[in-house]
Amino acid sequence: MNPCTPNLPFHPSIINIAPEYPLFSLGKLVATPGAIELLKQHELSPFDYVSRHWQGDWGDLYAEDVEANQAALRYGTRLVSSYRIGDHDKLWVITEADRSSTTLLLPSEY
Repeated sequence: MNPCTPNLPFHPSIINIAPEYPLFSLGKLVATPGAIELLKQHELSPFDYVSRHWQGDWGDLYAEDVEANQAALRYGTRLVSSYRIGDHDKLWVITEADRSSTTLLLPSEY
């Protein structure tokens, strides 16, 4: 169980277990039509995924991508999370390097 979000399973990429402050600024939150439709189909809230991303739970990433996100926190580059939705779909959450926006999108919309 994830101590920060009890309804979500614990994931080993979580690096800020009990955040007292944001890991980074999200900027403006936006979502693509495909991401909105996917979340609606599965009756999921976008805020669950934004929260995981903000807390440093990068989802289903390779170790190199987790390391890149950790470096991005330090050097101010783009942050990327990937979450499996259902059996076949993925939702990406990307925060821009300048922290002006965070976008929920499908990989096909990138």
